[in-house]
Amino acid sequence: MLIPRKKTPDLSVPTLDHGNFDLSTEVSERGTVICFYRGLHCPICANYLTELQKRVADFAERGVNTIAISSDGEDRARLMADKIGADTLRFGYDLSLAKARDWGLYISTSKGKTSIGIEEPPLFSEPGLFLVSPGQTLYYGSVQTMPFVRPHFAELVKAVDFAIEKDYPARGEYTGAV
Repeated sequence: MLIPRKKTPDLSVPTLDHGNFDLSTEVSERGTVICFYRGLHCPICANYLTELQKRVADFAERGVNTIAISSDGEDRARLMADKIGADTLRFGYDLSLAKARDWGLYISTSKGKTSIGIEEPPLFSEPGLFLVSPGQTLYYGSVQTMPFVRPHFAELVKAVDFAIEKDYPARGEYTGAV
């Protein structure tokens, strides 16, 4: 389990148009939003990433970088980026399932073709959304077992504003006896 205020697992993946993404060398004033998505086969992911694409500038204004990552290969990642009209959102690909599990993501097996007629990979990770501080510590995290009911990016932007204004620390850091 990832713990707020503690170092996250390392994360390094190739991106479509921005070289290699390496979380340990990522430079930002306030952190990086990492959106793990299921892959090209997921119509809900396409809608979700469309919303993230619309918020990239909002996050950037607050000193927060953004990236969307899946275990899809380069070709499928490119198709997803093209599908949502990504022009500022970075897309990482080839996430290993072992690394997905390191991040606490759930792994699913293929059920064949989805409602949009695209074959699911044999194994893929379910969604996760994280805000990682510049020192590579966890600030916010949300993982899901299903593609449904995801955190809203507009609310995350507002949460970043609140955290900046109030110097609000990451919560959920206690790991002692209960």
